[in-house]
Amino acid sequence: MAESQEKDQLIIPDVLPLLPVRDIVIYSYMFLPLFVGRDASLKAVDEAISKDRLIFLITQKEATEDEPAKEGLYNIGTVAMIMKKFKLPDGRVKILVQGITKGKIEKYIQEKPFFLANIQKLEDEVVTEISLETEALMRNVKEECEKILSLKGLISAEIPEILNNISEPGRLADLVASNLRLKIEESQSVLEILDPIVRLKKVNELLVKELEVSTMQAKIQSQAKEEMSKTQREYFLREQLRAIKADLGEMDEKSAEIADFSEKIKAANMPPEVEKEARKQLNRLEQMHPDAAEASIVRTYLECVVELPWSKGTKDNLDIKKAKEVLDEDHYDLQKVKERILDYLSVRKLKKKMKGPILCFVGPPGVGKTSLGKSIARALGRNYIRISLGGIRDEAEIRGHRRTYIGALPGRIVQGIKQAGSNNPVFMMDEIDKVGADFRGDPSAALLEALDPEQNYAFSDHYLNLPFDLSNVMFITTANLVDPILPALKDRMEIIELSGYTDEEKLRITRQFLIRRQMEENGITPEHLEISDEAIMAIIAQYTREAGLRNLEREIANLCRKAARAIAEGKTGKTHVTRNNLYKFLGVPKYIPDEEQKTNETGLATGLAWTQVGGEVLYIEASTMKGKGNLTLTGSLGDVMKESAQAALSYARSKAKELNIDEHFYEKQDIHIHVPAGAIPKDGPSAGVTMATALISALTKYPTNKDIAMTGEITLRGRVLPIGGLKEKVLAALRAHIKTVIIPEQNRKDLDDVPKNVKNKLNFVFVKDMDEILTVALVKKGKAKLADQKNRRIRASK
Repeated sequence: MAESQEKDQLIIPDVLPLLPVRDIVIYSYMFLPLFVGRDASLKAVDEAISKDRLIFLITQKEATEDEPAKEGLYNIGTVAMIMKKFKLPDGRVKILVQGITKGKIEKYIQEKPFFLANIQKLEDEVVTEISLETEALMRNVKEECEKILSLKGLISAEIPEILNNISEPGRLADLVASNLRLKIEESQSVLEILDPIVRLKKVNELLVKELEVSTMQAKIQSQAKEEMSKTQREYFLREQLRAIKADLGEMDEKSAEIADFSEKIKAANMPPEVEKEARKQLNRLEQMHPDAAEASIVRTYLECVVELPWSKGTKDNLDIKKAKEVLDEDHYDLQKVKERILDYLSVRKLKKKMKGPILCFVGPPGVGKTSLGKSIARALGRNYIRISLGGIRDEAEIRGHRRTYIGALPGRIVQGIKQAGSNNPVFMMDEIDKVGADFRGDPSAALLEALDPEQNYAFSDHYLNLPFDLSNVMFITTANLVDPILPALKDRMEIIELSGYTDEEKLRITRQFLIRRQMEENGITPEHLEISDEAIMAIIAQYTREAGLRNLEREIANLCRKAARAIAEGKTGKTHVTRNNLYKFLGVPKYIPDEEQKTNETGLATGLAWTQVGGEVLYIEASTMKGKGNLTLTGSLGDVMKESAQAALSYARSKAKELNIDEHFYEKQDIHIHVPAGAIPKDGPSAGVTMATALISALTKYPTNKDIAMTGEITLRGRVLPIGGLKEKVLAALRAHIKTVIIPEQNRKDLDDVPKNVKNKLNFVFVKDMDEILTVALVKKGKAKLADQKNRRIRASK
């Protein structure tokens, strides 16, 4: 723009000296040196310098003429400014000129001693707006110009930059024409066109022709090389064959593959940086020999990239009522989880763009954690994908292998997304608490990025080496225990605990889901098999011992198979399964319920424990005998339970006087505490109060109430601390026909998780210290019932 303003401000006189030039056509804005040796030309230069340094440069029609006449000159040339003048030792003069504008010779004023002519200034037509066609034409000219200059070996680093900075069609045409080795006639014809668009089209035509010539020239030079290796020769021959087939309209296998990948990249609607990398790898593949080892690696990588759902997602089902129906149809109870999913859907309905939740279902085996994920996907209308993390020890299983390794593959997360076919599936990761670690890395640490809502919008897989957005994915993990999970990973997940089912809940689930499903799988109908409720309850109590439903469903499947066999053997009628004939189908009971205490006994207390398969009733026995104060602990107890026994003994010694125990009992007696089922390892803090109660009962000779079970951790000062797994322990007490459960005061809030029908069948006593427990649990002489002796100390909650 500045140059145009300077040209407009420069006053060009009507009469100028002429300088004929050979073998070149000068365009506006060209900056070049000229060697002047002819007398007439030297005089014309001197005339121009003596005035305003302006001179008219005109091209000779015949370069061989030393003294051309006016007929031997073209009529249109360029007004130029002489910037510098140098005298050479051989008598010639070198001048540095810059083209200013086009001009036309109106009339020759003189021919001797140099040409002097009347000049008419020629202006290019004004281009007010660059149309789409013009823009495309300009780009094409730039690209073809770079190709030609590259083929001729004339390109430099500045030329592409200069071409890209030109936005005027006329200037682009002049610059390209001046840098190509065109014939004089062709260059002059370009100069004489005043319409910039037409001039650019003319240059484009010349470029196409020149490109064909340059390509053929390069091909001839390539073929002229005599020393060529076999591999190179085969490559060039294949390329020639491909070019011939392309000319004939036929495509070879490689070209078809490249075209197919190009279409898939375009259709994948990738982010710009991903598409740029994909195009780059496609160009590499195109330049490789099809049989090259690296070609298969690049091909596999491109297949993975184009198959990923970069922008493909499913539409969420935002009908809250319908989603609730789907969840209730697939699973009984589990209200916490269902409420969480419905809350997410409600927010999703109000806010279109939100991050997917990351949930962790924790509970015993068989409570429905994995199947719940599939049900959630169905309720949301999303695709479902599941992977198992159990036993994974290699970080590359999560993040993928780098492509430098042979047989490299993406990580399990990227593979799962590709398999799901959408970028917002429900992604289930089973057994997250069973992930290992070794010298190959820690997979749990690799999961931190994927399961962090603040980071997973740009999850980086080592194989892809490209960011993938996981923020729309709903991640659901499952675990049996919370403790083994990496703390940092645990902090990123919303943990929802799924405890075991009561016997009544198992009965309903069996009726509503299990029997129907197993009948369908075994090809029978309700007309072939009938199972009574009493039989189902007997299966639950005597053939399974679990918090979940897995073994229960196996036993139901066993019954269905027996009915199917009866039909296959030709028996008619319905198979009836009752409590009395159950053993005929399933054999003898696998579990015999613990025999209930018939009387209140001294030194025997009933505790409640939590296991991975639910709650258990724990009977703790304590005996005293003459000795020297030794404490013996048996029953495969862990360190925590041993410490609880020591704390119970220390508490008894500190309270000996208040409990009417000989203050020197520990000097005269040995104490033995035993927990039955000695082959089974046991550990945990919640048996502390039970051990203390059994010990004090043995020392005071007061029996414990057989209808009371307790749980809680004890301190040296007798405080009762809260415990976990309350619901499972309460269910265990109900199965053992316990009537009263003693629990820590701080666990009162946890009773909300216990089903109402269970709470109605039990009395709950909330305690803060051991004194309250002993008052309730020990039966004083002459008192038959605990409730009659200390009714005011019982705080029952139903």
